[in-house]
Amino acid sequence: MDPYTPRARPGARKKNLTLSAKEYTKITGTIAFSPKNKGKSKEDSLDHLPLDVQEAMILEDLLFVLMGIEGVHITYHPDYSPEDDDPLQGIRFAIVSPLDPSIHDLVERVLPLATYYTAISAFVESRSHLEFGLVNHALCAAIRDMLKEYQTLLSQLEHAFNTSPQFTLQKLWFYVHPTVHTLSLIYRLILELATTEDDDGSSISSASDDPEQAARDEALGLGGAKLKAVLSEITKSSTSAAIPVKGGEVLTVIYERMQGMSGDPTARKVYGTLMSAAGAPYVEMLREWATTGRLHDPYEELCVKESKFISKGILEVDYTDEYWERRYTLRDGSTLSSKRQHAGVPPPRTPGGRLPGGACIPPMLEGWKHKVLLSGKYLNVIRECGIQAQSIQHQRDEAQFSVDDEKLYKFVEDAYTHANRTLLHLLLQDQQLVPRLRSLKRYFFLSQASFLTHLLDLAHTELKKPAKSASIVKLQSLLDLSLSSEDASFREDVKVTMASTGLYEWLLKVISVSGTIGGEEGEGNHDAAAHEEPKKDRDKDRDEKKALLAIDALALDYTVKFPLSLVISRKTILRYQLLFRFLLHLKHVEQSLASMWIEQKTTPWRRPVPNHPEFEQWRLRVTLLRTRMLSFIQQILAFVTFEVLEPNWRSLEVKLTKVTTVDQLLRDHVDFLDTCLKECMLTSAKLLRAYSRLIVTCSTFALYSSSFTKSANQALAAAEAGDGDQAMSKRWEFLKKFESNFNHWFFHLDCVQYYASSENVTLLPLVVRLSGIKTP
Repeated sequence: MDPYTPRARPGARKKNLTLSAKEYTKITGTIAFSPKNKGKSKEDSLDHLPLDVQEAMILEDLLFVLMGIEGVHITYHPDYSPEDDDPLQGIRFAIVSPLDPSIHDLVERVLPLATYYTAISAFVESRSHLEFGLVNHALCAAIRDMLKEYQTLLSQLEHAFNTSPQFTLQKLWFYVHPTVHTLSLIYRLILELATTEDDDGSSISSASDDPEQAARDEALGLGGAKLKAVLSEITKSSTSAAIPVKGGEVLTVIYERMQGMSGDPTARKVYGTLMSAAGAPYVEMLREWATTGRLHDPYEELCVKESKFISKGILEVDYTDEYWERRYTLRDGSTLSSKRQHAGVPPPRTPGGRLPGGACIPPMLEGWKHKVLLSGKYLNVIRECGIQAQSIQHQRDEAQFSVDDEKLYKFVEDAYTHANRTLLHLLLQDQQLVPRLRSLKRYFFLSQASFLTHLLDLAHTELKKPAKSASIVKLQSLLDLSLSSEDASFREDVKVTMASTGLYEWLLKVISVSGTIGGEEGEGNHDAAAHEEPKKDRDKDRDEKKALLAIDALALDYTVKFPLSLVISRKTILRYQLLFRFLLHLKHVEQSLASMWIEQKTTPWRRPVPNHPEFEQWRLRVTLLRTRMLSFIQQILAFVTFEVLEPNWRSLEVKLTKVTTVDQLLRDHVDFLDTCLKECMLTSAKLLRAYSRLIVTCSTFALYSSSFTKSANQALAAAEAGDGDQAMSKRWEFLKKFESNFNHWFFHLDCVQYYASSENVTLLPLVVRLSGIKTP
């Protein structure tokens, strides 16, 4: 908006700029004889004046009115009240004296300029307070510069009015006409910014539902119901206040207006200037975040949000990856997965409308928001490790660019690429991630299980005790002893721990509540809620009757330090533990059945008894049932190790060689574990119930090995005595109970075939393996 300075034509004769005697007499005489008060007499006197006098007096009034000052013949509109009306709507002026129609029409065209100026001035004054943020401050500074140009124009017009007799109302209109359009564009912009805030029905009460704030209050002892009620009363007035229009929302409003009026060159220039100026602090915050990993956002204007209550120390006990997922997030909630985490996201201004404040991401950055988040997120991890990313520091010294400049997109892409490459190198090379994962495979997936066999032999007595009575210190020393004989890397990070519940009971409880191991909402939560209390009572009674053995509660733990704890987090360690406990149970049952086979090679099982054919038949059935059970366990174990874990591990190794982003690395690792859990049938409640009964039946059968041998000795003694075997019917009854329970594997095979054909085709090899087990 360039000021228009009246100039004399070159070469023209310089005219006398003072009034003639006749004109001076007319004006001074009229002023001398006009009444001092406003009223009908003044209006009549102005109406009867000549046109040039009317024009001169109205021009003087207009120069005051254009500065927002009430004149003599142009005053505040009768409906306008400075005390009651919103100053952001501007002061409305009206002509109170009758004028010539031509002059009246020109004045009416100029008067909106005064409304625009007063409204814009009020907006600049009100939005310069601290709570409106840096973007509003920069916007007000840019508007203030434009108003200085407007004031310069008015001073030039006033000079022309005082010095040039040729200065007329028509010339005034000629000079201010472009300015009317410019100020009208700014006026519409500030009206939209003001009405958006006034019409906002949302409140900051959603902050009270923020889980981060709730956790902080709980840690400070502010979690009581009475104290919460008192605090809610204290903050009742503050929570009803609307979130101000600031940060990304201001840039969004300017951008939408610029796009909506793209056909108007003046509008595009004005809004482009305001966009560049208002976006400067936003871009500066974004650059600092993307180049150093530091978030300096005192007024919550940037799209990235920091939860300072979550620190890297929580990684040691966090089972939900809270540090990585919620320490730094996008304010619009697009990076949050669960409904509980979305509680901290403010509601939109209107249903389906844009989010308020910093949660509103400018449209030009919408496609880049995740890279903006991740670039600073990666650098923050590097900085937490004490490493300074100095190679990108020189980018801060480059030329400035605006929020809608294409250079900004290239800058974000370069910063993201550099941060991602640096953190990947830190994890894969410096922190030896792949060797760490291989050690996890060795210890938890039993890829080299000689240490486990040695451990089970050494801790045979301790593992027979109840889980609460077993000594973890002793088991840890035995584990260290079994690992010391091998060339095992990172063995000092493997620890022994005891689970509080059985594997299958815990898995069934988790699946029935959430549907999956990962904690997503499933179908079974309604039934679980309906039967929650009875189940608790039954579980309590069962636990009191039968204590959990140490062998069933034994698990391994693995400790890593930051930043490896981002990849090998508690969330992933839990999955490794579930797979380890499953493999350990299969190995233990296999070892028990093999020991039973060794025992059945003794004399009571090999000696022929021709005079007792029923005993020989019973002995054959026991041996056959043990063989079928051992074959079943071995087929399950072979399927899990050779058909599930090993192929998926090879696939993960290939992905690790091609990984390009840290988030892809984290996602591939979790997907690998989830796939293993699913293909090992640990996520399907129906399959889990079926084969857990079979495995428990096999382990219980192995526990009665000595009882069967004792029965065989009693039968041999009865056959030698020739008195008849009276207990044979009881032996058959006891054996048939095991046979009927184990024959459930037919039902298990049907389940496996159904899931293999409908949901999980990787179970087809298991169907083939189980089909080879013959029925008696």
